[in-house]
Amino acid sequence: MSSVRVRFAPSPTGFFHIGSARTALFNWLYARHTGGTFILRIEDTDQARNSEAYLKLIYDSLTWLGLDWDEGPNPNGVGERGNFGPYRQSQRAAIYHKYKQQLLANGRAYEKDGAVWFKLLGERYKVFDDHRKKEVEKVKTAPVVIADRIRGRVERQEDEDFVIFRSDGNPVFHFVNVVDDIEMKVSHIIRGEDHLSNTSKHVRLYEGIGVTPPVFAHIPLILKAPEMGQGKMSKRDKGALIEEYQQRHFLPEALVNYLALLGWNPGDDREKMPLAEIVQLFDLPAVNQSNAKFDGRKLAHMNMVYLLEQPAEKFMALASEYFAKQPNGAAIMANEAYFREIMLLAQPKIKSIDELGAYTVYFFTDDFPTDPKVKEKIMAKGDPKARLAELIAALPAMAFSTDAAIEAGIKALAEGMGLGFGDYQAVARLAVSGTNAGPSITSIFRVLGKERSLARLQRFMAG
Repeated sequence: MSSVRVRFAPSPTGFFHIGSARTALFNWLYARHTGGTFILRIEDTDQARNSEAYLKLIYDSLTWLGLDWDEGPNPNGVGERGNFGPYRQSQRAAIYHKYKQQLLANGRAYEKDGAVWFKLLGERYKVFDDHRKKEVEKVKTAPVVIADRIRGRVERQEDEDFVIFRSDGNPVFHFVNVVDDIEMKVSHIIRGEDHLSNTSKHVRLYEGIGVTPPVFAHIPLILKAPEMGQGKMSKRDKGALIEEYQQRHFLPEALVNYLALLGWNPGDDREKMPLAEIVQLFDLPAVNQSNAKFDGRKLAHMNMVYLLEQPAEKFMALASEYFAKQPNGAAIMANEAYFREIMLLAQPKIKSIDELGAYTVYFFTDDFPTDPKVKEKIMAKGDPKARLAELIAALPAMAFSTDAAIEAGIKALAEGMGLGFGDYQAVARLAVSGTNAGPSITSIFRVLGKERSLARLQRFMAG
C-alpha cells in the first residue's frame, strides 16, 4: 500500500456543489493513481447550519459518481471504516482539546478575551491599523514558503497571532483542519485555490505542534460560463449542483470525465477518456494553474457521446427508469416492442435522458404540440400545402415495410413532380410530429404506421 493519504472534507451545510465534486474527484484520482488511501472526513462543527439531509446528500452524490472512499463514515451513515476515526469533527472534541493543551503548555498558545490564540514567534511591535482604526500588535516573522505541487513556490506573510479556540469554547476551522490532518496522517492536501490564503496559518500551526506539514496542491477554481457572468461558480448558478444532474438522469461517468478535464490535462487534445485511463495518467504536475471555465454545452455534449455508446439494453434500462417516474409512464411503456423501437430511434439524437419525454411525445399521443416558429418557417417556403396534398394522395399505395421502401416511395413521387425528397420531408415531419427535429421522416412513418401517418397528414391539411 502506498504512503499517500488524501482526504476530502466537506461540510453538510448545503447542496453538493460541482466544485466540491471536482475536489473529491481529484483527491480520489490521486489516491487511485498512487495506490494510496482516499479519506472522507465530515466537517460538521457548524451546529447552526449542519443537516443530516445534506450529509446524506454527500454520501449519495459521491456514491453516484463512483468515488468510493477507503476510510470514513459508511455510505449508509451507520458506523465507520478505517483506524483514524472518528471521521466526523463533531465527535473529535477531546482530540482538539488535547492539542490545545499541548500548545498552551509549550507556550505556543495563550488565552485572551475568553479565546485561545496561537502565538507566532518573533519580535513584537505595535502599529496603527487604518482599516481597523486601532493599534494592533504585529510580529516580525520570515515569510511562510509553500512548495505547492501545482502553484509552485508561494510566499505568504503571517504577522499577527490568530484565534484557534473562540470564546464560546469551539475550535476554529484552521485548528481542527490541521489537527485532523495530523491525526489521520494525511500526506497530500489537494483542495481549491481559494484555500491557499489559509495555508500559511496552517503551516505555522504544524510548526507549533512540531509536525512537518504535508504536501500542498491547490487546484484551480471553476469559473462561471461567460453567459452566466463573471467570477467563481456558486451554488446559485445553473448547473452548479450535482443533484441537478442526477435528476436529469445524466450518466455519472460522463460527468466524472468532464470534471476531470476541468483543470487537468492528459497531455493531448482528447476529451472522452475511460476512467481507468484517467486514473493511470492523472498526476498533480499536469493540473493547470489557470482557472477552469464551466461549459454546460460541452458537458451536455459529453453526456450525449456517452449515451450514444451505451449498449441497447443499458440504454433501455435508463429510458425505462426515466419513464417509470413520469405520470403517464406506465401507459407509454405498455407496448414493450413499440417502446423499445422508439427509444432506440431517440438514442443517437438526445443529449440527456430527461429529453426523452419531449423528444418522443408524438409517438405516444395524437395530441402533441406543434412548434409555432418551426411551422411558420416551413409554411413560408415553397408550396408546402400542395406537397402535402400530393403526399396524401400517394401514401396509400406506398410500401411501408422498411425505411428504404418509404424513402423510395417519396423519391418516386418527387421525381414524378420534378421535385426533390426535401420538398416533402419538412412539411411531412411537421404534420406528423409538430417539429423539425428527431428521427428521419421515413423512420417516423414506419413506426407510426401508414394509417396513423395518413390521418395526421390529413388532419394537418385540414387545420
